[in-house]
Amino acid sequence: MKTRRCEHAGCGEQLGARHAHNARFCSGRCRTAAYRERRRAADPVPTAMVRRRQWVRYNERKVPLIAGEKRARPASSTDPSTWATYLTADRSTIGAGLGFVLAADDRLVCIDLDHALADGELLPWARDIVDRLPATYVEVSPSGEGLHVWGYGEVGRGRRLRRSEACVEVYDRGRYITVTRRPFAGAPSRLADLSGVIAEFV
Repeated sequence: MKTRRCEHAGCGEQLGARHAHNARFCSGRCRTAAYRERRRAADPVPTAMVRRRQWVRYNERKVPLIAGEKRARPASSTDPSTWATYLTADRSTIGAGLGFVLAADDRLVCIDLDHALADGELLPWARDIVDRLPATYVEVSPSGEGLHVWGYGEVGRGRRLRRSEACVEVYDRGRYITVTRRPFAGAPSRLADLSGVIAEFV
């Protein structure tokens, strides 16, 4: 008879007579851990963002909202008491979606490429920027026409730049950015140093 073992990768305990014949895990704890690992593996948001308590919700008008409340109340991009954990924000049904707040002490930065896509294809000016990026998390904005490039860097005062067709915004603090969990072109679930790219803008 083939030996059955707990399917949680961190366990592997042998399943014996005290377990049901169709049991896959040795305990509820292992079942929960395995579920969380599977869910995490399917979630593209980088761990560096997930582990920070800098999450909000937002409504149809892009107003940030406090997650985990019974009724919608405005959140502030400069008041940490209005932010929540990723899990709380993910489970919340307030508003239309998730948002991440950029804070001065985390070195996380977002480059917003507005109107970068047309019919799902990168416009030439956006392609020029994306082709110069290191392997980092990039996702499609809620409109389906923009890209949010996430990584590490320092900006200080946010920048909004317009160069011919290009509309680029760069922020690292005092702003919240919508998070759609729609990776662009197989972007990895990790963050890279964007200092070189940012230097070209600021």
